[in-house]
Amino acid sequence: MKAAGREVTIVMVEDDEGHARLIEKNVRRAGVNNEIIPFTNGNAALDYILGPDRTGDNIQGRYILILLDLNLPDMSGIDILEKVKSNPHAKRLPVVILTTTDDEREIQRCYDLGANVYITKPVDYDSFANAIRQLGLFFSVMQVP
Repeated sequence: MKAAGREVTIVMVEDDEGHARLIEKNVRRAGVNNEIIPFTNGNAALDYILGPDRTGDNIQGRYILILLDLNLPDMSGIDILEKVKSNPHAKRLPVVILTTTDDEREIQRCYDLGANVYITKPVDYDSFANAIRQLGLFFSVMQVP
């Protein structure tokens, strides 16, 4: 996955280590070799994405795709989505919500805030692995601004 000829970094915000390993393994199986930087909490992820000052100035010239779980220990993924999409430097970053929450209002809220894709994690291991492989195939053809 590239953007303007440059490699895209995948920022994975997922507090469940089992899910994180499964996501990475199946994205790799789909042939996506981009760097994946894992975060288990929202504050650390936001420090990386928007900088410790949260201005987003640090993002210039960086190409990032965010894989975001909504249920995190320190803040809601919705808060992260809101902060990223309301930042003038980060608002075009693609955000893929990957969560167990299938509440229709939550899904609409994420799209209203600018999420690009919303995927409900299947409970069953094989279905989850397959969904992530499909996501990896999607990443392999996706253009990132």
